Amino acid sequence: MKAVLITIGDEILSGNTVDTNSNFIAGELKKIGIPVVQIFTVSDEIESIKNSLDAAFKLGDLVIATGGLGPTKDDKTKTAFKEFFSDEIVLDSETFDHLKKYFEKRNRGHLLELNKPQAEVLSKAFIFQNENGSAPCQMIQENGKIVISLPGVPYEVKPLIKDKIIPFLAQKFSLNHIVTHTISVVGIPESLLSEQIESWELALPNDISLSYLPVGNRIKLRLTAQGKSEEKLEQRIDQEVQKLKPIIGDNVISWSGDNIEEILKQILDEKKLTVATAESCTGGELSRLLTSISGSSTYFLGGIVAYDYHKKIEILGVSEKTIQDKTVVSEEVAEEMSFGAQKLFKTNISLSTTGVSGPNSDEFNNEIGTAFYSIRVNDFEQTNRLHLPHFDRNDFANFVSQRVLQDLVEILIKEKY
Repeated sequence: MKAVLITIGDEILSGNTVDTNSNFIAGELKKIGIPVVQIFTVSDEIESIKNSLDAAFKLGDLVIATGGLGPTKDDKTKTAFKEFFSDEIVLDSETFDHLKKYFEKRNRGHLLELNKPQAEVLSKAFIFQNENGSAPCQMIQENGKIVISLPGVPYEVKPLIKDKIIPFLAQKFSLNHIVTHTISVVGIPESLLSEQIESWELALPNDISLSYLPVGNRIKLRLTAQGKSEEKLEQRIDQEVQKLKPIIGDNVISWSGDNIEEILKQILDEKKLTVATAESCTGGELSRLLTSISGSSTYFLGGIVAYDYHKKIEILGVSEKTIQDKTVVSEEVAEEMSFGAQKLFKTNISLSTTGVSGPNSDEFNNEIGTAFYSIRVNDFEQTNRLHLPHFDRNDFANFVSQRVLQDLVEILIKEKY
């Protein structure tokens, strides 16, 4: 079975809204062995939606559409589906009762009549009721294929997919498992890595594929296998990983982790170390990454976003003379920030960032795209400089934060401190 996703909405095409639904849905489908072969993003126009449905049915057996369902006149998905399937729209009493309870529970009964059109559904559709919104999820099965129409709001999409759609699909079809395994490699360019593991890669079984996924200056090697037995797939992948260890062992920072924050959590928990942050140019992104992992409260004690240089002095104890002599974007200030954070939070580890993310320079006329970051582990300290002149502010903050955590992982693994 192959899936095609359709994201409906002018706001996504305009760049005002980021499509996070497709990423989430594709990940959930992968867990039950359904690969996504195409993703369409189309406007809120009836013909565009119908054309995308036609194209999707030629490519896949399962079509999942998100967006364009609502009580307002610009929501045209339902009409497009009606015309595509030569169906009619009817008032569904069960959905209307669900809608009534939904608004009464939230003390918004006065909105029921305004939202009554939400209970009007395709006559051919099976309805998955939406516990977190007013627009139901509709499913049509025709000619051996399935199309599912979901609302577009992510906090409504996620529970519908996880709690209702995925269990339905898993029960209905006998599906292959898809197992992935990620190895994180550092300190070697992708071209050299490819050359170094060429013999191993060429010897991989036909049903195990390898992908190279660069993230900053880290390369993720992702092994993917598909089959009936999840346990056997994991065993076969592990056999291939064991063959790889003597070839690139010195360059691997994790044999099983995916995101750098997950890899770091394993190490911090194992070594029972604590960490704090002092951020400027990353604006809290470093702390966000650290706290994005469940259980991070055991090692992350807190952080300071000292954006103004006076706060670096007042809170972190950075010397005003250092700032005047070296400017706020300097190796020396980064080091004093990390020292101040370690002292303030009484942690084993402290991380600091200071830089100019642009598009304008700072009051010291430092070069745009320059960043310094300092890592302190007990009495050990390492400070580095990055130059990222072509990055926008968000990419700059994310890249610097990822790099800080990656360097910390390497330090802890190699026990330089």
